[in-house]
Amino acid sequence: MAMIKQLKVMFFLAFIGTLTGCQSAYYAAWEKVGVEKREILVDRVEDARESQEEAEEQFSSALEEFSALLQFDGGELEEAYQSLNEQYEASKTAAEDVTTRIDKVESVADALFDEWEEELEEYSNASLKRSSQQTLTETRLKYNKMLRAMRRVENSMQPVLQTLQDNVLYLKHNLNASAVGALQGELATIQRDVNSLLADMQSAIAQSDAFIADMNGQ
Repeated sequence: MAMIKQLKVMFFLAFIGTLTGCQSAYYAAWEKVGVEKREILVDRVEDARESQEEAEEQFSSALEEFSALLQFDGGELEEAYQSLNEQYEASKTAAEDVTTRIDKVESVADALFDEWEEELEEYSNASLKRSSQQTLTETRLKYNKMLRAMRRVENSMQPVLQTLQDNVLYLKHNLNASAVGALQGELATIQRDVNSLLADMQSAIAQSDAFIADMNGQ
């Protein structure tokens, strides 16, 4: 019996996986098993927060690798280049994951708020309708604040990625000690950009935590 239940769950998950291109059908499928858009939104905000925490670690690691490269004093420069390139690629992947997660948050939030707006017209009790409208307005304001913080993180990652890419390419094209010296002046720029990024990430993570707590408390 347990095996049949497990197979049903696996079949359902495979089925809704085919609906991701049609969001309304995707959400409807989840609602049929008791999972509302609100729950999906909270889950996706948690995923977005997690991706930012992972990106925070990755960009910090990339900065450490770049700083270590500038201390290069003999040895295999090719290995140093490969390590920095790996950090750049990992940072790029982390940034793409953050964007994907934020897009998913925005998608379900739009669906939730549209549905909420439509359902307000179904009230016959004016007092309850006003209360629900106020809750919607407050929730949307908090959500927009969180989303802006998330998008700020997304934008802040780009200068760091660009600087890393430029330096990786320069090192690739000039695999010699003098190339490392030429990159010394880039350290202050990348440190500034990474520190700004980390501050934005911490703010967005805090906003996510507050939004999740608020949604769970409603």
